[in-house]
Amino acid sequence: MREEFVRRRGWLDDATFVDLTGAANLIPGPTSTELAMHIGHRRAGPAGLVIAGLAFLLPAVLIVAALAWLYVEHGRRPEVGALLSGIAPVVVAIVAHAGWSIARATLRGALQAALLVGAVVAVLAGLSEIVVLLGSGILAVVIRVGLGSGRAALAVGGWTWSTTGAVAATVVVATPLLILGAFLKIGAVLFGSGYVLVALLRAEFVDGLGWITEAQLIDAVAVGQATPGRLFSSATIIGYVVGGPVGAVAATVGVFLPAFVAVALSIPILHRLRDDVRARAFLDGVSAAAIGLLGVVAVQLAVASLRDVLGVGTAVVAFALLLLGAGTGRLIAAGAAVGLIGLLLAPA
Repeated sequence: MREEFVRRRGWLDDATFVDLTGAANLIPGPTSTELAMHIGHRRAGPAGLVIAGLAFLLPAVLIVAALAWLYVEHGRRPEVGALLSGIAPVVVAIVAHAGWSIARATLRGALQAALLVGAVVAVLAGLSEIVVLLGSGILAVVIRVGLGSGRAALAVGGWTWSTTGAVAATVVVATPLLILGAFLKIGAVLFGSGYVLVALLRAEFVDGLGWITEAQLIDAVAVGQATPGRLFSSATIIGYVVGGPVGAVAATVGVFLPAFVAVALSIPILHRLRDDVRARAFLDGVSAAAIGLLGVVAVQLAVASLRDVLGVGTAVVAFALLLLGAGTGRLIAAGAAVGLIGLLLAPA
């Protein structure tokens, strides 16, 4: 985006670009999509915001939708199963590496370290991942700024907890409206790295509602990683799996709509948001918890998918290559090749 809109087109300068990037990081949703919306708004007002956001996310969503159809129609073929089984260990390595990289880049001081540990303990004790994320942000605000600043956010966290519990306890059939609601909830609270989406998807759709299996979650993440665009497009394939084409539309709208709303609401207060110590404290707390969630979900995915020496070896090698700077797309392709080779070498 910097190459296209700062250097080539000259739509904005570097200082503005950095400011908009920082603002996008302070609101829930996919940061790069929100940055595209901010640039579109700077260029053409509210219409530019909507057009830029849609233009940025639609190519990936359409590609994933086509792959979702192939997955549902042909996913049971032996060669497809072998391909996906080879990709699964790479996905585990990608999630683990994301947690490691984010931890190195963002962890600052004892408070964030303590919040990370607390988030891991809370999730393992059975607390909702959404509550843990919001609670860590609120706790960071309370500690850094004072108790009064955290009261309103605390009420929001309590509402999220009760809603999450009610959905998990009562929903059985995946209808378009329920798919939309579930993804709206996730999109509205997802701060920081898109990889945190994996933890929330697992909590909501594997453990909570039981709409998909662990293997289907890994496959959705793999498709999101292997195609252009945001990992958020994994929502499209999950929606397709549980609700067909209408479910795919509901999931996609649900996960991205909060970002459009958040950007539109934040534009009038950008200057205050960037300088607000409470906003930055909240984001630091959420980031610390997110790293903890990534660690937990990486272990959970590993336990579910690494079933033999080849799988463990593939995950270890992939993690090492990621540390050396290898691209995720190439690693996923290599994992698919390993899976297909394993099928060819398997005894008849």
